[in-house]
Parts: sequence; structure tokens; C-alpha cells
Amino acid sequence: MQIDSNPLLIWFVIGYGVLMILIGLYYSKKIDNNDDFILAGKTLGPVVLMGTLLATWVGSGAVTGGQNSIAYSFGIWPAIGYALPSLIGILTILVIGSKIRNYGKYTIAEILEMKFGKVAGYFAAIIIILSFIGIVSYQYKGLGFVLHVSTGISVETGTIIAAVIIIFLATIGGLMSVAPTDAFSAFLVIIALAIALPLGIHVAGGWNHIIDSTPKKMLKPMGSLSAIQILGYYIPTLFLLLGDQNIYQRISASKSDKSSRWGTIGWIIGLLIVTPLISLLAFISRAIFPKIEPGMALIALSSQLPIFVGGLLIAALTAFIVTTGNSYLLSAATSVIYDIFNHIFKKAESDKMLLYTRILVPVLGVIAFLLTTFFPTILSVQMYAYTVYGAGITPALLAVFLYPKVTKVAGLTSMALGLVSTLIWEFFFVQSTGINSAIISVPLAILAIIIITPLTYKEKDNDELKATTN
Repeated sequence: MQIDSNPLLIWFVIGYGVLMILIGLYYSKKIDNNDDFILAGKTLGPVVLMGTLLATWVGSGAVTGGQNSIAYSFGIWPAIGYALPSLIGILTILVIGSKIRNYGKYTIAEILEMKFGKVAGYFAAIIIILSFIGIVSYQYKGLGFVLHVSTGISVETGTIIAAVIIIFLATIGGLMSVAPTDAFSAFLVIIALAIALPLGIHVAGGWNHIIDSTPKKMLKPMGSLSAIQILGYYIPTLFLLLGDQNIYQRISASKSDKSSRWGTIGWIIGLLIVTPLISLLAFISRAIFPKIEPGMALIALSSQLPIFVGGLLIAALTAFIVTTGNSYLLSAATSVIYDIFNHIFKKAESDKMLLYTRILVPVLGVIAFLLTTFFPTILSVQMYAYTVYGAGITPALLAVFLYPKVTKVAGLTSMALGLVSTLIWEFFFVQSTGINSAIISVPLAILAIIIITPLTYKEKDNDELKATTN
């Protein structure tokens, strides 16, 4: 069956877009400095924090890549299981949440610089920019899919329009406006997915018909994937989440440790609802559209539902895509300004830093758009971006909080080895082996810390480092 565009759906997308712009403009008036722009003035309560954490994490990577593409291409059970690495990551963040908040830093690179020196800070900033621009690029493409289904315009034209929308919203309000719109979007998505599920089953001809039209291998516990292929999808997700600068910034933006804790618990509950729903809806879509781009599965299904439900669903998907794009674009700009620009040109006045950040957001947004032409599918760029970050930053970052004895040499070696091994494997071995680079690069980065730290640890140096960071 071919995907038929439904022009009526665009009104739901427009309605959502207008509402988000109005909210963004309202909150942009409350911004006085970069602390407001990047950390929302540290005013986020548990409900808004829960919503912004969920919406940031479950963006286009989930509704056009991640569990959506896995359910459509490989089977329902590995897609539902895709929630497992996220749950492990969130529970870990719950344990170290107060440490994250009390560090009081804008960026991950600032944390790594405190522990491993300026070189680590620059290195981290470069990795964050490489990864986050990749993540922003597939948000554009995801929204391009939405506009294609709702208007009939080409995906390419839709992607250009998506880039303009996301760049504009990220520029005007920063986290002060992104966080409340995230919270609204998160609750909208949960409601839309829940309503769409029974109707989707009905439209597809009933559950028995869906099962009968699905290849039997896709119904197995691991679907059509091998164990090592599943790990190739799960490991990048886990290690991005464990060190995701966006998540750390939101934890830091909470009112208190109590708000942080309850917001994170709410995030877990939301994830346990959203992941199975997305997986099931994408799996259902396969029975209706067996030969479409996997990233289109959930979006295509919206065109077959009753207009109100389909419109609500496509507006909800737009919500997640836009808010995630805003967040990662803003975070990438923050890294450039604070971790590179501010070091090279020394400390600038707060109001100028805010101006520079707002100028840089559209520059990076355009670069992200250019990147959309280099990867064949959303899932492929998603796994690349996740692994670059997860191997290059997360092991060293977690060591800061969980392994105080980690040395500067060990941290820097872990970051370099994680990044270089990822790039080498992505360019030369992924296509020939079918194995995700995370299977190779993440263990190497972890081993570097475990092996090198005992060989280079000196009690005196560690005491001096503690004195400079306390």
C-alpha cells in the first residue's frame, strides 16, 4: 500500500507549531542572561523536568529511528527491549543526580576539564559538536517525513522547512522556553500514542491479521537480529544517555535535589509507557505499508487513522521531533561558546555570551542540515552519533563520578581511543561486517580507564587535584 498524503493533517501540525512559537516568545521575555538561556534559571520543578527529560530523550531518534525502525525492520520484541538500555541509564543518573546538579557546570566539557585538564575540555567539545549536529540532522529529516505525509511535499522540501522551524525555536528562547514546551509535548505524545494503538490495530485488520502478515522470524524474542546486532543498537543508546549533556543540563536546571529525583522517576514512568506504544504502532504499520522507508512507519500510520486521532498523533510526533532538535542544537552551541570560544578569547560579559550563543545556533543548524545528505537512513546516522558520543565521552565522564582515582592520562586515552576507534570502524568496517562500531569502541574506552589508571595513579597528584576542584 502506498502512503497517501492527507492535507487536513497539516492543520494539526500548524496548530502545534503556532502554539510552540507563542510559548517560546512568551518565555523568551524572561531571559536576562546565559544562565536563564541555558539552565532556565535553575527553576524547573518535577513535572516540567519530567516532561523535558522525556521529550528530549524520545525525539526523532525514537519516532523515526530507534524502536520505530527496529520494530518495522527486525521485529517487535527487540524494539520493546530497546527501553532496557534507557532504563539502566536513567537509574544510574538517578543515583548520581545530586552530584551532577551540584557540579554547577553548563557543559560536560567543563566537568571533564576540571578532572583531566584543558585538552580534555577541548576534545570533549569537539566530540559533542560532531555528535549533536548529527542528532539534529535527523530531527530535520524526521519532521520532513511528517510534512511529506501531511502536505504531499517532497521529503527534501519538508526537511528544509523543518530546519527553519527548529533553528528559529532554538534561537529565540533557549531552555527557558524549550523546557515548558517539552513538558506539554511529552504529555501530548503519551495521550496520542495511547489513543492511536487500538485504532491502529483495527485499521490494520485486527491483531491476528497483523501477526499472519509478519515474517515468522520477526516474532522471535530477538526478531531477525543476532545477539551481537542487538547489542550494537542497545550499547550506543545506553552510553549516550549516561553522558548526554542535554540530560545533565536539565538535571542541573532543576530547583532542588528533590525536584531532580522526582522528575527522573517521572521520566522512567513515561519511558515505560512510550517505548512499547511506539514499537507496537510501528509494528502495526508494517502490516499496512510493507515496503516503505522504516523511518516513515509511525508517521505513515497516522494517515490511516480517523482524522482527529491521526492529526493528534502527527502533532505529537512533531512535538517530540522539534523539542529534541531544539535541545541538541542549543547544547551544541553552548559547547562551542563555553568550551572553545570562551577559552580562546577569555571570559566575555554575560550579555555578550548570550548574543554569541544566539548567533551560533543558526550557524550550527545549517551545518546539521548539510549533514542530512550523507547518511542513507535515520537509524544509521542515529547509531553513528550515539556511538561517537558514547565511546568518546561517557566512559571518562562516568569515571569522574564513580571512579575518583581515574587519572588524567587514563581519561584522555579513553576519550581518544573511543573517538578514533569509532570513526575507523564506521568508515571501513561497518558495511562489510554488519557490526555496529559501539561493540568495538565502547569496550576499548572502558578498558583504557581500567588498565591505565592503576599504572599512572599517584596519591600526591590526586590530592592536589582534589584541592583545586573543591
